[in-house]
Amino acid sequence: MAKNYYDITLAMAGICQSAHLVQQLAHQGHCDSETLQVSLQSLLDLNPASTLAVYGNHEANLRLGLESMLAILNTNTRQGLGAELTRYTLSLMVLERKLNSNKSALDELSRRISQLDRQLAHYDLASDTIMSAMAAIYVDVISPLGPRIQVTGSPAVLQNTQIQSKVRATLLAGIRSAVLWQQVGGGRLQLMFSRNRLAGEAKRILANISPAE
Repeated sequence: MAKNYYDITLAMAGICQSAHLVQQLAHQGHCDSETLQVSLQSLLDLNPASTLAVYGNHEANLRLGLESMLAILNTNTRQGLGAELTRYTLSLMVLERKLNSNKSALDELSRRISQLDRQLAHYDLASDTIMSAMAAIYVDVISPLGPRIQVTGSPAVLQNTQIQSKVRATLLAGIRSAVLWQQVGGGRLQLMFSRNRLAGEAKRILANISPAE
């Protein structure tokens, strides 16, 4: 069966977008709030009508992820921010594989995510309350699967508990995209053998997004 590279690229861009947001948060203590909103929102739709629906039905919502994905696919950097971005992205894919082979963790994850709906009736998605709840899901369900993702950045920034929660909530969103990536036919082999195909698809989608969007 032919792989659907459009869906695979969207989902991989979702993983890369979370990785990039984690990087921005860890180094600067802030990131683009609208892009973060897209990533966090992706956690809530567990039965989406389409892959794009997970990201609000707009390709432009994944602009940062698509650009980050191209940077990862096109560079052989082994140091600096490019290496960090690659490490986060691959680490999320590794954790997703561990999650996928652990039925009790999967059940617990969907149970905990569905509970967020109750809190979202009272709190905004970007509120500290929801961030803390998402971070707790990551710590309780994902972290024990190991290996832990070592987030590097500014020590002063990373000591801030609100930033820690945001980083963990964003990593949880990255896991969501990694799950989706597997569901639509993504796999580690593509990163080795289909890089050009993935990069070409990412470029094509970016070219469709108008600058004003």
